[in-house]
Amino acid sequence: MKSTEDVKKYWDSRPCNASSSKKEKLSKEYFEETEIKKYITEPHIPEFAEFSKWSGKKVLEIGCGIGVDTVSFAKYGAQVTAVELSEESLKLARKRAELRGFKDKIRFYCGNAEELSKFVPIEKYDLIYSFGVIHHSETPEKILGEIKKYMHEKSILKIMIYYKYGFPALRLFIKKGHTVLWNYSKFLEKFHVGEKGCPIVKKYSRKSAKILFKDFKIKRISVDHIFIYERKKVKEGIYKKIWYLRMIPKSAFKKLEKIIGWHLLIEAGI
Repeated sequence: MKSTEDVKKYWDSRPCNASSSKKEKLSKEYFEETEIKKYITEPHIPEFAEFSKWSGKKVLEIGCGIGVDTVSFAKYGAQVTAVELSEESLKLARKRAELRGFKDKIRFYCGNAEELSKFVPIEKYDLIYSFGVIHHSETPEKILGEIKKYMHEKSILKIMIYYKYGFPALRLFIKKGHTVLWNYSKFLEKFHVGEKGCPIVKKYSRKSAKILFKDFKIKRISVDHIFIYERKKVKEGIYKKIWYLRMIPKSAFKKLEKIIGWHLLIEAGI
């Protein structure tokens, strides 16, 4: 059985989005390009995070990766505390913060968020933010239990987890569903849908997400994001839409994202 330690080793070997730039690693240009590519290919992130809204507020980010969103919060004046499981990812996040002038304005911690209160001092935050992280944990419910310790009655929790019926899974099911006699549950167990080779990748329906967040007051659950570009071209800095997605009118596509988007966006309080 795969463990959170296996997940740590995985992200240490390939920090998320770290290979999206061909510029000299750790250079200012490298960090700029990784940020640009992330927000071009995932434009719903700034909409969900609402970076400017948290100016002067305290933000706790669970799973900061290489620090793209972390620095975006800081850029708009938030007081940011960032937590990351992967030491190699955290090195990149720290360097990004340093180059952007936020070295002494962001508190970074390395550790397993399932044990958050063991290494991050407990204090109350206005926003707890985690994008695409807790579904890689052995026990996401433990992370959520820890998160509650850092929330006051007006705190907002914003989390993205993978949607069970998202476009990538459905597309693969069309190709491979016959091998499991079109049993979708068996299909999700047998086929990996998500980061290639990641030891733990959990996926949720709206119903199972509500169960996961049962100890919170859910304000909103929505589905968003279909990756529209040819991935090989994106690595070259070319944003060419996948041919069959180019055929869908923009208005219809936005509606489609709300039905079979890959990301389940949750906003909650306590």
